[in-house]
Amino acid sequence: MLSHFIFYIGLLFTLVFVYKVVYIIVAFKARRSKDSNEKEAPLRKYAFLIPARNEELVIGQLIESIKNQNYPKELYDIFVIADNCTDNTAQFAREAGAIVAERFNDKLVGKGYALKHILNIIEMNYSSKNYDGYFVFDADNLLDENYIHEMNKTFNQGYRVITSYRNSKNYDQNWITSGYALWFLYEAEFLNRPRMFLKTSCAVSGTGFLVNANVFKENGGWVHHLLTEDIEFTVAQIIKGEKIGYCSSAVFYDEQPSTFSQSWKQRLRWAKGFYQVFIKYGKELSYGMFRGKGNRFSCFDMMMTVLPVVIVSMLCLIGNMLILLLVSFEGKGLFQTYLIGGTLGILWIYGLLFALGLITTIMEWDKIRCPSWKKILYLFTFPLFLFTYLPISIVALFKKIEWKPIPHTVVKSLDDLRQRS
Repeated sequence: MLSHFIFYIGLLFTLVFVYKVVYIIVAFKARRSKDSNEKEAPLRKYAFLIPARNEELVIGQLIESIKNQNYPKELYDIFVIADNCTDNTAQFAREAGAIVAERFNDKLVGKGYALKHILNIIEMNYSSKNYDGYFVFDADNLLDENYIHEMNKTFNQGYRVITSYRNSKNYDQNWITSGYALWFLYEAEFLNRPRMFLKTSCAVSGTGFLVNANVFKENGGWVHHLLTEDIEFTVAQIIKGEKIGYCSSAVFYDEQPSTFSQSWKQRLRWAKGFYQVFIKYGKELSYGMFRGKGNRFSCFDMMMTVLPVVIVSMLCLIGNMLILLLVSFEGKGLFQTYLIGGTLGILWIYGLLFALGLITTIMEWDKIRCPSWKKILYLFTFPLFLFTYLPISIVALFKKIEWKPIPHTVVKSLDDLRQRS
């Protein structure tokens, strides 16, 4: 009975997620294909939106990387919203050359409210600028010097929302930072790249994305305030029929949490946010999967992005409760069977996750800013990092969670990153 239960659960997940294996195969083909749009793209006008809370250590490096872009300086502006800051973020951002607005509201906290505030200011005071699009970045990011140039090419292909290639500033710090970093590389090249190749919708992930000004006008500004405003924005746009693009040649660097305590709090918020998105948009996503308007697969894809956290958590809880009951009634033999089967199952999952990390590391080897021996070492800790999502997702089911900032302390320039090999 127990073996049948486990078998059918495994079969269910195999059928649901096998398409992501297909994504990996498609990604290899996509990497070999050449960009058919090589003609020079018209130069558009952009604004950078940077919410920042107590980011005096890193805000200057981000602004410098934006000012050093290989793109006409008169065609973009930098806006920093110093959100509930108690340090010198606003002063340092002004000195670095950004247009700065300060916001103090301890009731409505979070990145979404900061974005809403700065967009309102731009509408009131800078509407004559007529920006074509808005870049959204976190204060700890760094941009490759060709970032705007590359994103502009994809923007001119007709995509109104575009995400980019997310690399990391501190891959080599420890097993936690490398776990994040390797996952984001996989997400970029083995989820978003094949989606782009197959002409389905990609997904925005946290930071480093571009939004057409008309999208914000249609939405009424930034209206997404769940704990994971990025995935909420993605799902809401896909439900409306928007197709989000991906630019693999637009590279930026992100700082990852370096302690388990920071990581636990951040991923707890993410897990709770996914639950919130599922509850708010699950019905519309389900409808979109069957309505036949050209984005059915994208709705399915996003449903599988927000739904598994719920399913895995609940099945683990219910399954283990049933197993413990069976063990108590049927004795030691069943307990040994369960122990052996569980151990083999864990090893099997570890092997699959290791293979995922291995493929990503091999394909992105030259882009990972980390000594070679650490690239290999962190392959073995990558599955362990992902395993920790299980207790996090379970706790998130029951715990009330509020948005809290993660401190950023990795002060590096692009030159510093290029010295890593």
